[in-house]
Amino acid sequence: MGLIEVKGIRVYAYHGCLSEEGRIGGHYRVDVAVEGDMARAERSDKLADTIDYSRVTAIVVEEMAVRSKLIEHVAARILAALHKEWPHGFTWRVRLEKEHPPIAGAVDCVVYTVAG
Repeated sequence: MGLIEVKGIRVYAYHGCLSEEGRIGGHYRVDVAVEGDMARAERSDKLADTIDYSRVTAIVVEEMAVRSKLIEHVAARILAALHKEWPHGFTWRVRLEKEHPPIAGAVDCVVYTVAG
């Protein structure tokens, strides 16, 4: 079993329940982890036998471009898109961080993690 992590995918997006968030946007950070049998890639040294990090990043960027009110919804869409691209044999984890959310008080970030 192997673990691949793509950390710190930075995206400027327009998610949130407030209409201002849809106009102003905010900074987000997404981490993706995938666990599964990577033995074939370990032996072959071929990109076709593993998870393409650039495609993972592209999927995150694509899904983050679709406005949602909740980060839970965005994270679930990212997870579903990853499963669609690589449908068998992998367990995924998506961690979505919304930096400096517009809530009362000084908050660095709000984080939601979904796995499956």
